[in-house]
Amino acid sequence: MDYSNVTLQPGSPEPLGATLTAEGVNFAVYSSGAAKVELCLFDADGGTELTRLPLPERTENVWHGFLPLPHGVADVVYGFRAYGPFDATYGLRYNGAKLLLDPYARALAGKFEWDDALLGSIPSDDASIPETLSSVDSAPFNYKARVIDNGFDWGEDRPPATPWRDTVIYEAHVKGFTKLHPRVPEQERGTYLGLAHPEVVSYLKHLGITAVELLPVQAFVPERFLAAKHLVNYWGYSSLAWFVPSPQYSLADPVREFKSMVKALHAAGIEVILDVVFNHTVEGSEHGPTLSLRGFDNTAYYKLEPTNLRYYVNRSGTGNTLGMEHAATRQLIIDCLKYWVEEMHVDGFRFDLAAVLGREGGRFRTDAAFFKQVAAEPTLRYVKLIAEPWDIGPGGYQLGHFPAQWAEWNDLYRDTMRSFWRSNPGILGNFAERFAGSSDLFRNSGRRPTASINYAACHDGFTLYDTTAYDEKHNEANLEDNRDGHNHNLSWNCGIEGPTDDESVVELRERQVRNLLATVLLSQGVPMLQAGDEFGRTQQGNNNAYCQDNEISWVDWDLAARRSWLITFVRQLLTLRRQAPGLRRDTFLKGARQVDREHKDVSWRHPLGHELTAGDWHAQDARAIGVLIGQAFTDPHGTPNGHLLFLCNAGDQPVDFKLPAPVTNAVWQIVFDTARWRANDLGNRIAAGDNCVLAPHSCALLADGDAPLSVRAGFSLS
Repeated sequence: MDYSNVTLQPGSPEPLGATLTAEGVNFAVYSSGAAKVELCLFDADGGTELTRLPLPERTENVWHGFLPLPHGVADVVYGFRAYGPFDATYGLRYNGAKLLLDPYARALAGKFEWDDALLGSIPSDDASIPETLSSVDSAPFNYKARVIDNGFDWGEDRPPATPWRDTVIYEAHVKGFTKLHPRVPEQERGTYLGLAHPEVVSYLKHLGITAVELLPVQAFVPERFLAAKHLVNYWGYSSLAWFVPSPQYSLADPVREFKSMVKALHAAGIEVILDVVFNHTVEGSEHGPTLSLRGFDNTAYYKLEPTNLRYYVNRSGTGNTLGMEHAATRQLIIDCLKYWVEEMHVDGFRFDLAAVLGREGGRFRTDAAFFKQVAAEPTLRYVKLIAEPWDIGPGGYQLGHFPAQWAEWNDLYRDTMRSFWRSNPGILGNFAERFAGSSDLFRNSGRRPTASINYAACHDGFTLYDTTAYDEKHNEANLEDNRDGHNHNLSWNCGIEGPTDDESVVELRERQVRNLLATVLLSQGVPMLQAGDEFGRTQQGNNNAYCQDNEISWVDWDLAARRSWLITFVRQLLTLRRQAPGLRRDTFLKGARQVDREHKDVSWRHPLGHELTAGDWHAQDARAIGVLIGQAFTDPHGTPNGHLLFLCNAGDQPVDFKLPAPVTNAVWQIVFDTARWRANDLGNRIAAGDNCVLAPHSCALLADGDAPLSVRAGFSLS
């Protein structure tokens, strides 16, 4: 389009961003300290800057203007330049030479390339040397924004609105999940459309998943130090454009393809939860580039060191931290969340390093302004909100302290269950607390077991299988001399480090995987699986594969075919969980008498048959425990009945469990035994008072006579 005779009209300060109308496009951006803001228009490819038009109006701190367009013309590619004072000592970093990406951009144009031209100033490690303004034009190297029409045929799409108690989360990476999938068309592998493929959706549905939690899909770029090593930020925790679905996961149109993915998953009753990054941006520290927020309003959008505003508070480990105490920052995030819910139809969010969101005056507050704004926003009232409940700043570990509307990743659950199954001493009490829903963390604030997201493995750390195959991390491929990643993995290699042909070690590892999966899926709370853990995916010992966009991180579907029996085990566990309301309660297990006054909701059992005493709980050599779950099922009339008995032996020797008296029929029947998974004696009957022999490092589930026949018949490999 020829913009040579175009004049901007005043336009409106609301909404922020670029808003397409029948007559043209309204542009509005926040910048409190700029003296002038220019709208820069580019050709359709974003390669050539065509003109610069000063935004003609300022309403308070919002600059705005309206671009008239001929009827039918809508392909507008643009960026901004913000002119104003540059004095890093006072946190002022305006630089009109730097093209800025609209924080409210809905789609990207052009390309991104790391170059010194992206730096707003010439950096110096010497605090006594003032920073010098860089006058090099950055437009050839930064993304531009593209104005889009959000129209999409959603048909009868409705949010599944799965209750928390019925939710099963599956953490996956859009690319890695289907990149090697043999039944997805090659051109769609690793894309939104690949995740929407009927084979993939059917697999998730058949497995029993109710929600996929996607690693970041907000448009991101790799950090410069990774690009210099020819690596990428595969996980995506280096956000640049929060409203934009990452184009690298699309064939042509990221927005339409993302929506198509959501629509397909919703049709199968599967929710979509996004892992979002609102604690930092890819602009990094004072040595980083000026790409967007830094150039518009550095002192508003970022948290700066009070004693020297040249430097950034770094509570994210990436060089900067978002300034949550500023209203403009909070509005940007709230607007972004609303957009993903209202326009993209997502069902929830997992917030990376979420303690940052609640920091005011340097400390975390449950009643922080951001949390209040989220709670007051009607669009966000019923979506799922999940916190990663920590950051790296002082007082940053806040597990259990988020508001009532929120759930939280429970890393204490992960660490406890790993510790128990690797035979750590003195762990029985912690095991029971986590299995029962972590009331010590959530009860005092009036929250439920569903506030706890229970997992044994996630993207950050060893895969579930690798916790059974490696004692040490093996991150050499990250090119950081194996210094990166956790050192406290609570893993056990079962006697040999890494791959082995020793059949006894292989069998023990597979048993340990089954033990951990069974524990997670039988515990109170919301279970979360990492993609591929249901068939023993490995990252070859890499516990920080954030920069590995290759077979280390991609899900190996050949392995799924070889371990189909493990997938069956998980599917049957999830079927049992759906059948048993007692495994997904809204109240904590606490040993209370039930309505019949005869049975407890839970009873913790000693192998000798009695309930655990105070001395039993503190026995350092105790490695075995039984969990008697009362009234786990309901009869056709809705009356609670049926008991389950979960027996665990994390020790090196077999254990004889003396079985308590069942409620009915005087017998228990074996549902599964992780040490005899391939045996034909599942469903066998054991009388009350008899012993159930539990092999070393194994667990078993038994049901009484009131449990459904399908449960008492035992798990099957078919």
